[in-house]
Amino acid sequence: MAAETEWAPAEGALRETWRLARGWYGDAPLVAWGLTAAAVALTLTLLQIALSYAFSDWQRNAFDALDQRDAAAFQGQLGWFVALTGLSMAVAVGRLCARQVLGFLWRRWLVLKLQGAMLINHRHYRMEMGEGGVDNPDQRIGENTRWATIMTVDLALGLLHSVALFACFAGLLWHLSGTLAVTIGGTTIGVPGSMLLAAALYSGLGALVVWRVGRAMPRIHLDRNQAEADHRFALLRIREHAEGIALIRGAADEERGLARAYGRVEGAMLRLLRSERQLMWLGAGYMAVAGVLPLLLGAPRFFAGAITLGVLMQMTQAFVEVTRALSWFVENWPRLADWRGHVVRVVELERACEAADGAAGQPGIAIAPGPALRLSGLNLGTAGGRALVLDAEITLRPGERVLVTGESGSGKSTLFRAIAGIWPWGQGRIAVPDRTATLFMPQRPYLPLGSLHAALAYPAAPDTFGQADAAAALRRCRLGALVPQLDQVARWDRVLSLGEQQRLAFARLLLHRPRWVFMDEATSALDEANQAAMFALFEAELAGAALLSIGHRPGLDRYHDRVLALRPGPDGARLEPVAAAASLWPVEAFRRGGAWDGISAAGRNPLNVRRRLPSAG
Repeated sequence: MAAETEWAPAEGALRETWRLARGWYGDAPLVAWGLTAAAVALTLTLLQIALSYAFSDWQRNAFDALDQRDAAAFQGQLGWFVALTGLSMAVAVGRLCARQVLGFLWRRWLVLKLQGAMLINHRHYRMEMGEGGVDNPDQRIGENTRWATIMTVDLALGLLHSVALFACFAGLLWHLSGTLAVTIGGTTIGVPGSMLLAAALYSGLGALVVWRVGRAMPRIHLDRNQAEADHRFALLRIREHAEGIALIRGAADEERGLARAYGRVEGAMLRLLRSERQLMWLGAGYMAVAGVLPLLLGAPRFFAGAITLGVLMQMTQAFVEVTRALSWFVENWPRLADWRGHVVRVVELERACEAADGAAGQPGIAIAPGPALRLSGLNLGTAGGRALVLDAEITLRPGERVLVTGESGSGKSTLFRAIAGIWPWGQGRIAVPDRTATLFMPQRPYLPLGSLHAALAYPAAPDTFGQADAAAALRRCRLGALVPQLDQVARWDRVLSLGEQQRLAFARLLLHRPRWVFMDEATSALDEANQAAMFALFEAELAGAALLSIGHRPGLDRYHDRVLALRPGPDGARLEPVAAAASLWPVEAFRRGGAWDGISAAGRNPLNVRRRLPSAG
């Protein structure tokens, strides 16, 4: 469930939006500034202002022709209207195109930036563990970035367009207004530009009312975004855990959970709809009144013969355009409220990525390169501060095989993550060999989306290894039936059983041939025969590779040189040496005519037992 989101004032959203934009302008200055210049030019162009004046003049001339019943002049004005409309359409499409491309490219830059920031330095893992994390980063990247960028461009260019409208029509309205005579206490005062003053007062009153009525909308939009993301996450969890839910018959409970999640969406939506209805009372009549008000104010001059009907209509249009320009805030308040919510969620994700680095730097695990793996005085705990492992000491030499065992919850997997460099909560030193020569094998292998060949080659590109090598690795790991499907695209994490996935990880191991291998319960789903066949790889193709295994399954000790056990204590589990296993499975027992497809029935080791190294750390 999402945590309560800290709200940001409007100036904060503007500042953060400008910071995001400034990053794009710095990374791609030619594209960003070029598109911005084109969009601004098409918004504030002299042609746009000229078109506005031309339409204003057309309206005056057309209504004067109607007033004078001059059919020929009116028909001429219709032709002029068609020409003006065509030119206006071309300018509007050009402005829209520049705005679309500007928002599209800015969003692409922001999405790629956030995706990279989330994946670098294992931040995505630390954020999932709850340290400085945020809810639903997928929605923030996939949806909130779209509105935070495209809506920003639309709002900014819309504001510039309003400025252009005001600049175009304010002077005209001032000129057409004449001087209004106002008598106060027997003294007559001439007020120039009365129509312009009336438009400003009317727009200001509308903005004040909108702010008073709709000031809760930004908070509501943020709550709605968060509730929608939580509901979508609940739906995704059902899809990802469909089998488990079906087996335990948990559909009824899941339905109740989904109903609660959607109830929060409904609650936020009802609040939003209520606010929108309140604003609609104002919006429905706001511009309608703006179209009638100048007629009422200018009617006395028209009836007195001071102005013609064409001038009155031109003045009315100018009043409406000035009011619309000054009412940008009134018309866009709902969008502004929504925009603020999207910006806040994007900025929160960016800050969470930075906070994950801060969390990684605080605990004090020093990781440095070395010729072998060595843990010195390593203390590990949870993100909440609970101690797990105390003063761990391990040295893994080239070619050595070490097993770390212990009861469930003793900290074995946490030790595995610390060695991988993704667990920051602890103190001590870890010397690690060349990362490019290491491979980590968790209990459930990760199989990316794509072909089976891509899953086998991961994290390298599929074309790194040829089809023949990939097929040989599958056959070597007893997955020969999958060879014809190497180019097939599927959800392999669902198609294959966990045991097949674990053997696929060993086939991946054969392709990459690392010198250092770290396994965490990597054979937990294999039967004895398949487990022995996989460990036999270290006697043949992977001979000389160092191996650190973590597990508690009985019999694992026979595949290792020495065993260390995590013994629970009041201050955390300690690593202690365990006596060596009595016997090892023979490598030769698995080979039958060059195929690794069985285990010796006797299960003894009549050929050669691996030399055991000292059990001290």
